[in-house]
Amino acid sequence: MLKSMTGYGSARGLSGGMRVSVELRSVNNRFLDCSVRLPRLYLFAEEAVKAGVQKAISRGKVDVYVRVDSTDAAQVSVRVNRPLARAYTQAIQELAEVCGASADFAAMDLARVPDVLEIEKQEPDTEAFAKVLNEILDEALSGFDRMRRREGEKLGADIQARLQRIEALTEQLAARSPETVEAYRNKLQERMREILADRSLDEGRILQEAAIFADRVSVHEETTRIRSHLSQLWLLLQEGGPVGRKLDFLLQELGREANTVGAKASDGQMAALVIELKAEIEKIREQIQNIE
Repeated sequence: MLKSMTGYGSARGLSGGMRVSVELRSVNNRFLDCSVRLPRLYLFAEEAVKAGVQKAISRGKVDVYVRVDSTDAAQVSVRVNRPLARAYTQAIQELAEVCGASADFAAMDLARVPDVLEIEKQEPDTEAFAKVLNEILDEALSGFDRMRRREGEKLGADIQARLQRIEALTEQLAARSPETVEAYRNKLQERMREILADRSLDEGRILQEAAIFADRVSVHEETTRIRSHLSQLWLLLQEGGPVGRKLDFLLQELGREANTVGAKASDGQMAALVIELKAEIEKIREQIQNIE
């Protein structure tokens, strides 16, 4: 099944009293470009997150946001810097004696002094956190993958419909090419009659000119290659998986053949068919830019 490169997934869980959430977003990109945003205290898990993403995604620009809500008091401790607190107290008392003023002050006043109270965060259990994070990441990737599959199914259905239209246009072009040769031959005969009047026509020369024209405007080789490319495109669509680059390459080849047919188009009807053919090819190319 085809997968879109555009997707979203999220999941939440608990690790040691901390609430952990993982959110993934992706957009089109030629290669895999994974960016992970983690709180500074948990940067040790960045490579593990990237490795998990690389196992599930082969193409696209993926942004992963990991949030950790650590509001549990057990994770944070506040310590009094006793030497600094005593030094400030002595200094304040000394200042009061110098100024002849009262040294009355509350503990809350002293708490506002920088570095008197030191906040210490408990170091996380890296192994336990990494295990929980991987589980949450897997859950987020699962939802992310479901969304990409749904979008890929829609893209695949649209591409298949357009491939069917291209096949029909190719058959019309293949059938029209011999008709243009016959029309040219008849037109050539008519002009020769007008020029030569009562003189007899050189049928051999007319056949030779018609043969040269047929060789110049024949699209048999091009339509054969177009059919071959279409067959490969159908196989890739049935194969599924990360086939976006292969599809893109085949569409480029298909476009080249269409351009060659357009250069050989010898009447308005063929030109109109080629224009429609190229339009359908271009629409498919736009769609596969979003396929993994």
